[in-house]
Amino acid sequence: MPADTAPTRSPRYYWDDLPVGTVLEFGAMPVTREAVLAFARDFDPQPFHLDDEAAAASLFGRLAASGWHTCAMAMRMMCDGYIQDSASLGSPGIDNLRWLKPVYPGDILSMRMEILAARPMASRPGVGLVQTRWEVFNQQRDKVLAMEGWGMYRIRGTAPATEVEAQAT
Repeated sequence: MPADTAPTRSPRYYWDDLPVGTVLEFGAMPVTREAVLAFARDFDPQPFHLDDEAAAASLFGRLAASGWHTCAMAMRMMCDGYIQDSASLGSPGIDNLRWLKPVYPGDILSMRMEILAARPMASRPGVGLVQTRWEVFNQQRDKVLAMEGWGMYRIRGTAPATEVEAQAT
């Protein structure tokens, strides 16, 4: 299955499969110069993300990926690592986000995800909330990003109605 298509089979991961303490590790995402420049041109056009001379004169010392690009790469690793194979229903948001070290072209990123809390949603039967900590590492295992947030997942054996389906009934 291509990485950019949603699965059509039954998901592997439901809320029930993500108890507190679960740890998943995944990724081996190479950071390319071309991707750093393209992301910066489109979304974060600060000189140290776009220009070698400006980057050399910055705190980074050389061309560095935008922190938002690092977040986007983390999201891709999460999708490829488990979300595309889950009963994910989205996320209400991120609580904490820290860029700990610069990410440079040539780095290879990987992730570690840990479930911190899990509970059924009182307001949405059939939906469970999962609080997660994600840590992104470079090839030296230096932690470059840490974030915490919540995800919503279908509880196995339930099929929560979407707002559109609820309005139609």
